[in-house]
Amino acid sequence: MTLTKRIIPCLDVKGGRVVKGLHFKSIKDAGDPVELAKKYSDEGADELVFLDITASEEQRETIKTLVRKVASVINIPFTVGGGVNSLEDARNILLNGADKVGINTGAIKNPKLLTELMEIFGRQCVVVAIDAKRNYDLKENVNVFSDNGKKFWFEVFIYGGKKETGIDAINWAKKAQKLGAGEILLTSIDKDGTKDGYDIILTREVVKSTSIPVIASGGCGKPDDMVEIFEESGVDAALAASIFHYHENGVEDVKKHLREQQIPVRL
Repeated sequence: MTLTKRIIPCLDVKGGRVVKGLHFKSIKDAGDPVELAKKYSDEGADELVFLDITASEEQRETIKTLVRKVASVINIPFTVGGGVNSLEDARNILLNGADKVGINTGAIKNPKLLTELMEIFGRQCVVVAIDAKRNYDLKENVNVFSDNGKKFWFEVFIYGGKKETGIDAINWAKKAQKLGAGEILLTSIDKDGTKDGYDIILTREVVKSTSIPVIASGGCGKPDDMVEIFEESGVDAALAASIFHYHENGVEDVKKHLREQQIPVRL
């Protein structure tokens, strides 16, 4: 049986509003999270991701009341991330209606937390978000790639893409799986908001290096970008924001297009 590919709208939330940026900067308003969540759920999205993008940087918890409101209007699996640094933070998110917890900065700072989360809530609840960017300054013990003759590696960033870590993204993906991650949400900072397609090299490599589901994120500008990332990387799910928020494409239209291109999706 062929597993269907998942289409996942993303709500990046700042100050209670959905926002969209370019390379994690130049943030602009995109609407009300509760209204958008209901719309995407009604349109047939397979899952929803809600990221409180300034929670880690502002050293606070995710906005629980907003998570609860979103959970109350949807009937699809719901991942929430932002400011998760402890079991308590994760428990609060799950108690307010999320099905899975997204963790990025908290996992880099305390990798053991992934194992604790898995042991208490189950691996299926633990989504490790990896925000990665190409670094052309090569160093030892990194996976080196080449694109148009230029050599680079993928570096993990934390605090909503604002701080580099010196950690290789491919190595971290493997380690995160060993520690307890049940899924990886992989975002290319280079591609974020550009609408010129996903980072195929990054996505393909993480898919190849791990055996848990991977969600591709960053760069989707049209349905064909999803076709390409599914065909070229074997990724399990494609996440997008801009094409859905600005009414360029509805979830159902995107899925119909994918089906026409022989990509197995649930309609």
